[in-house]
Amino acid sequence: MADTLVLNADGQPVSMLPPSTIQWKEAITYLYLDKVHVLEWYDDWIVSSANWETKVPAVIMLKDMMKRKRRPRFSRYNLYLRDMFTCQFCNTQLPQSQLTLDHVTPLSKGGKTNWENIVAACGPCNSRKGNKTNIKPLREPYHPDYFELANNRKKMGFEIRHPSWEIFLT
Repeated sequence: MADTLVLNADGQPVSMLPPSTIQWKEAITYLYLDKVHVLEWYDDWIVSSANWETKVPAVIMLKDMMKRKRRPRFSRYNLYLRDMFTCQFCNTQLPQSQLTLDHVTPLSKGGKTNWENIVAACGPCNSRKGNKTNIKPLREPYHPDYFELANNRKKMGFEIRHPSWEIFLT
């Protein structure tokens, strides 16, 4: 589990897909190299070396702006996130482990594996549809932008490692 939230130079998380977090050792390295400002510390967590002692940063902000990607990559998780972990045939919200990917136009009929041809589906709906083309999803598949996926991710909530993270992740 990551220990330190990383914010861009504008005070926003570098990424929400997943939230930009790093291990405490990496945060200390960035601090030592003077690449970040520390906004919050863990009050009860101190690390020491032979000649240096510091609290562990809970939230750091980069001194230089890191460019954000505008178009999220196609992945199973991002597709489920676009569809809000909801079967696009029966409209049932399910855990990730119970969802599958359905090709709207089946591979056997020339369909591609991309944002515009795949939707989240529960196992029974995916089996029922099979390689048919006359069964359509509730919403047409499309390529979402980063901000839509980030907003969907915010709606799902986060594991908050330190109380100060909440204001940056909500």
